Order: sequence, then structure tokens, then C-alpha cells
Amino acid sequence: MDMRTRVGTALKDAMKAKDAERLSTLRLINAAIKDRDIALRGTEEDAGSCGDTEVLSILGRMVKQRQESARAYEEGGRLELAEKELNEIKVIETFLPKKLSDEETEAAITDAIATVGAESIRDMGKVMGALKEKYTGQMDFGKVGPMVKTKLG
Repeated sequence: MDMRTRVGTALKDAMKAKDAERLSTLRLINAAIKDRDIALRGTEEDAGSCGDTEVLSILGRMVKQRQESARAYEEGGRLELAEKELNEIKVIETFLPKKLSDEETEAAITDAIATVGAESIRDMGKVMGALKEKYTGQMDFGKVGPMVKTKLG
């Protein structure tokens, strides 16, 4: 089942269950996907709608935004708002694949370097591209970048 169908099904289930908190988060996800569809219209990438990889990317960004917001709310003493953001993260993460462990991430980086034939730091873009293509939603690319740089440098 593709990501759009999973979100749509979850949305209907939340409506039936009258789960307002989950429903509002699912509507935000749906809106973000539709916004991306609209942004892609008329571009070279236009294939009618964004695919699963793009949806995973959107969900990853949504999680990251909410983590930053929760941190800011906690620093500002607005714990109820921080809790709301953390609850939204839990709902969004139900659609993301399992995060790779540190060992699995290391192995994926080594494999990607070998696959693209990377030899120096100049090949970092190729390695990152290969990782993003295969592991979107499964690893934090903010942390992976320096790891790739270390292995290539």
C-alpha cells in the first residue's frame, strides 16, 4: 500500500474513532502532501503527484519542525504546547520506516561508498544521493553527512 493510501485510510479510521488529536495531525500530513503536489505542477518532475519517496521526505521534515518547536516551547516554559508537538511527532512517525541503528547506518554508508565508487570528498554528493534514494526516512542525513565526510576525507 502506498503512503497516500495509508494516510487516507488512517484519516478515515481517526474520523470513525473520533480521535480529534490524531485526526488533526493526519489532516496536516494530507495538506503537506497536497501542497507538494501543487508545487510540482508544471515542473519537469510533474508526474501527477509526488511519490512515496517525496512523501517520506515531507514526513521527515514535519518531524524535524515539530522537534524544533517542542524544544522552543520547553525553553519558553510552554509545556502543554511542547507536549502537543511531541504527540504530533508520534502520529507522523507511525508512517515512517524504522530508523537504522548506528551500526546499520555505518554499514549503509560503507555500502554506498563502494556502490558509487567514491574515492575522495569530491564524491560526497554522489554518496549522499545514493543514501537518500535508498534510505529516505530511515536515517538523519544531518548526522550522516559528517560521517560520510569522515570516511571519505
